[in-house]
Amino acid sequence: MAPTSRKAFGGIIGKTFEDSTPSWPDLDVAAPGSPNIVVVLLDDVGFAQFGCYGSDIRTPTFDALAAAGLRYSNFHTTALCSPTRAALLTGRNHHTVGMGRVAEIASGFPGYNAEMSHNDGMISEILVRNGYSTFAVGKWHLTPAHEAQMGASRWRWPLGRGFERFYGFLGGETDQYHPDLVYDNHEVDPPKTPDEGYHFTEDMADKAITFMNDARAAHQTKPFFLWFAPGACHAPHQAPKPFIDAYRDQFNQGWDTWREEVFARQLAAGVMPAGTTLSERPHWVPAWDSLSADERRLYSRMMEVYAGFLTHTDAQVGRLVEHVKSLGEFDNTIFVVMSDNGASAEGGPKGSYNEVFFFNFVPESLEENLKRIDLLGTPKAHNHYPWGWAWAGNTPFKRWKRETHEGGVTDPLIVHWPQGIKQGGGVRHQYTHAVDLMPTLLDLLQIAPPAEIAGVSQSPIEGVSFAHTLNKPDVATKHLTQYFEMMGSRALYHDGWKAVVFHPMMGFAYDGSDASLPFDRDEWELYNIDNDRAEIHNLAETHPEKLQEMIALWWREAEAHRVLPLNNQPGKFGDRRHRRERYEYRPGIGSLPRAVAPNLHNRGFRIIAEVNSPGEVSGAICAHGSASAGYAVYVRDNRLHYVHNFLGLQRFVAAASVPIPRGAHRLVVEFTMTARFKGNVELFYDDLPVGAAEIPMTVPFFYGTAGFTVGYLRGHSVIHEEHVPFAFTDGALHRVIIEPESRTWRDPVLDPKNADRAALGTQ
Repeated sequence: MAPTSRKAFGGIIGKTFEDSTPSWPDLDVAAPGSPNIVVVLLDDVGFAQFGCYGSDIRTPTFDALAAAGLRYSNFHTTALCSPTRAALLTGRNHHTVGMGRVAEIASGFPGYNAEMSHNDGMISEILVRNGYSTFAVGKWHLTPAHEAQMGASRWRWPLGRGFERFYGFLGGETDQYHPDLVYDNHEVDPPKTPDEGYHFTEDMADKAITFMNDARAAHQTKPFFLWFAPGACHAPHQAPKPFIDAYRDQFNQGWDTWREEVFARQLAAGVMPAGTTLSERPHWVPAWDSLSADERRLYSRMMEVYAGFLTHTDAQVGRLVEHVKSLGEFDNTIFVVMSDNGASAEGGPKGSYNEVFFFNFVPESLEENLKRIDLLGTPKAHNHYPWGWAWAGNTPFKRWKRETHEGGVTDPLIVHWPQGIKQGGGVRHQYTHAVDLMPTLLDLLQIAPPAEIAGVSQSPIEGVSFAHTLNKPDVATKHLTQYFEMMGSRALYHDGWKAVVFHPMMGFAYDGSDASLPFDRDEWELYNIDNDRAEIHNLAETHPEKLQEMIALWWREAEAHRVLPLNNQPGKFGDRRHRRERYEYRPGIGSLPRAVAPNLHNRGFRIIAEVNSPGEVSGAICAHGSASAGYAVYVRDNRLHYVHNFLGLQRFVAAASVPIPRGAHRLVVEFTMTARFKGNVELFYDDLPVGAAEIPMTVPFFYGTAGFTVGYLRGHSVIHEEHVPFAFTDGALHRVIIEPESRTWRDPVLDPKNADRAALGTQ
């Protein structure tokens, strides 16, 4: 084990070198023969979307790993990304470590504050102290939102949690052509542009290979742990055009028929046990045959884009596999491939060329989506497929991401290790969960979970190893009890039974259910999950005593793992510690995430830029968002401008009528609300009015994942056809002050306290 404190010197120190004996500290050396570990964690990929799990989407790399390794048919996650990642890396349940939701919607309760403690050590922190090189590449999503910025502490960033190298993004999603990149502990720009052939997943593979090569240059035999977490296949679904076009017309049969075909292949391959029944299409997913010709054409193309995205990702993982082979270390490398939750329905019923619509509760338009059908998958779209494909992607199960029925929490899991798996190609049906990965890997490495890490006492590991299943196909699972909770939906697995209840999240009661219904009025369902994997036969009425037993056990588990208080409102109890009445910035600061950026949604504000013009200036003053949504204050042609980008549909611009005079001036943007999500903007040079415009529609709640910048642009520009960084004239911008009104707009004619309240997360 690597030392965490100074050790006693074992040599002799005389007066001179000649009468002294040196003694060197022990090197960090892993046990002889320790395998490399590569964990490939995909995002929003459903149980049925790998080729080896029944899909006709081409995933030759994953299929080859499965053919020579093992597929697990009964592997479970938490139903959402940050919580699953926390469980995988720590071996503890997501509420136990404070990650009951995604990091961006934390609340001030122990199970939900997103502030993961070092008492809950990650496998990276253990392996680096046992002689491993450790790298994380891709999506992280385990840093509290207010700490995901350059001015924050880094101890909940990857390099603060046992990883020696990091290249990726800290948040929940990013544009594949314009990613929000962090390299180790600092922001960087992509090495190429989309016009030069850039794609983030390819960049990820390049960097992972570099990290492996760097490690081998220094240590020829030191094992490595690579956490490889692509943004795929989370929205935006983006991939090089040849990968998308390879699927032209492949999904024209629609999701109903596609699902039946997939299920037949699952049964034939043994991925689903014989006797499993396919769940029925729910009433809120339209039958494919009921759709118009335009809808079928659009939705087929959206699925083609998704399939191309997944195949492209598979190809990049294939590059990692080939590189490990070139090192001569493939046989002694454990490859683990999985997804973090069920397929995502965040494209809504109609799909979207811009997923930000969904998070703003703005309905999609078939007409607008069709106009952009040829842009899907490109840098000019932020698209997501309709939820019919998400439902199909979770075949044979019910529901999807964020929900605790099997469709939300059952995912593919592939384990490949030629030196450790005696007979590959099999399927394992033992019950497993994300919390089991860490103890399984430690078990395979014969490393005991430490009582302390760097002097910090460790909480108990809550997962159980499934290492015994690698070479014993029929051995019983050791994971007998597992609770689930996500946004108010709950479930409990116990010894072959499952109790489950869907409780709609506020604002997302798409199935006709009532999100305001008290939790104690929920109607729980009961399934013998060992014999009914797809949750077809609800036994609640025939086994009421068993159901009550399961519900009581759920409450005990909830109390033990910090699940309470229950809450189905994403914005309620949100973190408001970083909201201010006045913000002051200097140009060139690192980008700020939404949690600490000025909140200008649905409220009036003033933006004041102090400049000293040498005669002519240009560039970005401040901006928040991207081409998908947001606003910017900037100078073009020596005139002040304000643009409000409404979800990529329209850009509303106010421009000054006269140039900025030479010398020191205050450039002012004043926005006044006239109705909910509507207002007027005025521009001033000092006190002189120079421009105005109506903003008939403002982005309600969410600009997307792109951050707030001062003095430059980053990512995919919120300003139409303006190339980043569009930096402000060197030395001319001194300070930017932002003064938002203290509360969101309310109609003064109606109830001043309650009328026209802004929705979730804006109060």
